[in-house]
Amino acid sequence: MDDLAAAAEALVLEERPLKVLLVAGSARRLDGCPGLDGKARFLMHRMLARLPPAWQADHVDLGNEHGKPKIQGCNGCVGTSMALCVWPCNCYGPDSDHQPDLMWNERLYPRLARADAWAFIGPVWWYGPTTNLKALFDRLVCMSGGNPRPDLIDKKSTLKAQALERSALWPELTRNHLEGRSAAFFCYGNEGGNELDAAGRPRILRHKDWFDPDREPYGGDQRLAYQGLVWQCRYSGIEVPDPLWSHAATGIGRPYADDQADDMALEAAAMARFDAWVDAFVRHVAAKGPVPGTKEAERGAQSTT
Repeated sequence: MDDLAAAAEALVLEERPLKVLLVAGSARRLDGCPGLDGKARFLMHRMLARLPPAWQADHVDLGNEHGKPKIQGCNGCVGTSMALCVWPCNCYGPDSDHQPDLMWNERLYPRLARADAWAFIGPVWWYGPTTNLKALFDRLVCMSGGNPRPDLIDKKSTLKAQALERSALWPELTRNHLEGRSAAFFCYGNEGGNELDAAGRPRILRHKDWFDPDREPYGGDQRLAYQGLVWQCRYSGIEVPDPLWSHAATGIGRPYADDQADDMALEAAAMARFDAWVDAFVRHVAAKGPVPGTKEAERGAQSTT
């Protein structure tokens, strides 16, 4: 080992609390059309109570509220040029009066950057994640290789971005901006509740031959409904161990009116599944320790709009 490497090995590592961000991904909120909170919010608070008290736990609810900004859609800049997809997203900005964006109003880019690990909780809607969670991850395309220097492309010049991507400078700029963090996913669902008949087909379906339960997605492994989000993280250098990717069935066979957060709390098997997932998250994050460079990453995740 040379002198420089030996000196680096001797450096005192940063001592700080572990930082985690919890995200509730249900669209349902008390202050919206449903009139009741989704289960994700209940589970998020259950998780907060279960985390080590020494940790710094941040949390955000993506649920829809009257008058609350939504996550604006990704514009697909990366399809034109990777260098046109700016890290963090500059298609929108904070506190806009004409394109209010929940991602920026909640300062989610710097909050994701400052955390050592993330935990995402949400329902399975139509064999996949909610619109809100999918929109969040679509907007996180820029964490994988996004351009950290919008000044080099005059913010959004297509031709300059394409020229930059083709240049020798681009490999020095592009990187996975949040690499090294961990992510965990917990999803849940009632798999149709009381809508299904004894054969597993929707009761009110007239053309039952068009619906074959044996060909439904995932072959019974409902956690795969979130596989797109998991693999996006892995693609971007975010660690998602299999034990931190879980699912619980809840409300099976019951009408939706009897499948609320209070009802879920009484389902021992679902709660045990969730608590085991939280405990696995705690063990993994504690063993891994703080992610280096989060302060610098947070500073680099500020709006340039």
